[in-house]
Amino acid sequence: MKAQRLRPFMITVVLALGGSGLAAAAGQPAAAVTRSGAGDCIAHRPNEVAGQVWYTGGCSGHDEPELDPVSSLPGSAKDLTWTVVLPSDGSVPVSAVGPTFWWGGTVTDANPHALFGQAFLEVQFYPDSIVSNCTPAGGFSVTYAPNKFSVCSPVWQLSPNFAETAAFNAELFNGASSQPLVMNAGDTIKIHFFVGAPGQGWNINVQDVTTGQSGTIILNSKYGPMLPAFDRQQIGNALGWGLVDDTPNSFVWEIGHTSPYTHPADQFCVPGQTFCDSYDQAHWLGFSPLRIESVTFADGSTAKEWAAVSDFGGKAEVNQYCASYGGPYCIYPWFAFNGIDNAFTYGADYPGTKFDYNQADQFAQTMQCGGPFGPGSTYCDTVLKPTP
Repeated sequence: MKAQRLRPFMITVVLALGGSGLAAAAGQPAAAVTRSGAGDCIAHRPNEVAGQVWYTGGCSGHDEPELDPVSSLPGSAKDLTWTVVLPSDGSVPVSAVGPTFWWGGTVTDANPHALFGQAFLEVQFYPDSIVSNCTPAGGFSVTYAPNKFSVCSPVWQLSPNFAETAAFNAELFNGASSQPLVMNAGDTIKIHFFVGAPGQGWNINVQDVTTGQSGTIILNSKYGPMLPAFDRQQIGNALGWGLVDDTPNSFVWEIGHTSPYTHPADQFCVPGQTFCDSYDQAHWLGFSPLRIESVTFADGSTAKEWAAVSDFGGKAEVNQYCASYGGPYCIYPWFAFNGIDNAFTYGADYPGTKFDYNQADQFAQTMQCGGPFGPGSTYCDTVLKPTP
């Protein structure tokens, strides 16, 4: 993918363009097995309150609903391990609802032009995909592979004039090889973020517990090592140029983009469009969900409190485009706790759901929290209750 030139646009303009004049084709990957060399560039949506936003050409940021483990433990934002079980294709491929989900957080950025001296890491997992290239501009090239997952790790930075670019991007290799670490649907995965040797950037070790394979990425950018920006995993320790008042580290499923293997491919999309499977409950229920089992900190304790937030206001986004909330292609997927699997899920109420936290109403719909751009400039994190 060639994406070296900057193109300017306002986020609101892109949303309007994404919702107009597009064919109403169902997002099924009928030709997926013959498609190869697909790719995209999914950036981190910045706060546009202060002015115009520029993405690298070919990149776009959109809808990033997130789940946040919350802890006041010293060091909890620097050393944490997510334990998850990867989703599995069913009557619907996992990739249909969005091209990536990721774990990541706010890091320091030695680039003297980086706004607030911060950048944002996304360890992006690509469903039904094997990575062939992680581009310097932050994008990815993939080949269709049902029930397989592989990873790139873009780190996004913002300049004072609101140009968003990639400060770093690396492929997750299998051990010391130059081949991608390929994980399977249903595998148990541990994603460990920790500070390594002096002079190194943040270490991210991804271990496939099921197969015994693993790989590590170290955030050493051309500007220098990138390290966790906060010590404690508390609400309010948030990315300065972000749209949410959240915790330093989070899980996000990128929605509002079509799959690389459907028609139209890699398309920015919004609720109400019948090829935008992200907002259709039937599509989410058509595969076995991702299961987030725990977050463990360096002292062996686990997260006991969780919160959720959306950078588009959850249900408020759907109401912009749909005549009423809740019909086909007009829901906002939500986090739930599954009592059978003893894990958080994302999407809809899967069999075994114990708590769904008021579904889409778990996400704040208006900006009521503050940040560097003033009061009412970010969406507030909602603590999920009851605690599982």
